[in-house]
Amino acid sequence: MATASINGAAIRDEATFFAASRAALGLPEYVTSIDSWIDALSYLRDTEGMTQFRLKPNEVLELVIEQAEAMRAAVPELLEEIVFCVGGINERYEDYGEKPALKLVLR
Repeated sequence: MATASINGAAIRDEATFFAASRAALGLPEYVTSIDSWIDALSYLRDTEGMTQFRLKPNEVLELVIEQAEAMRAAVPELLEEIVFCVGGINERYEDYGEKPALKLVLR
């Protein structure tokens, strides 16, 4: 299983989250909003090259947020939004007849 980790203790706002996501996932520099983050992670199995990962048909990317409690304390709404969005991204995959591509792990 492919894995990407983000240090939740370093997340203080949306800007630090997107910077950490770009580094951990190899996202393009223009990923600076939740909409562009969702779009990029919706192409994990395609040849679009939106991330450093190219998943096989049934492969899952484990997105780990280490020290998630620190992130929850600093930006609870953002963490809640990320959880919600990962679910929405997986629904997109299912809508196209694919298995979910993301597993969010909060440690």
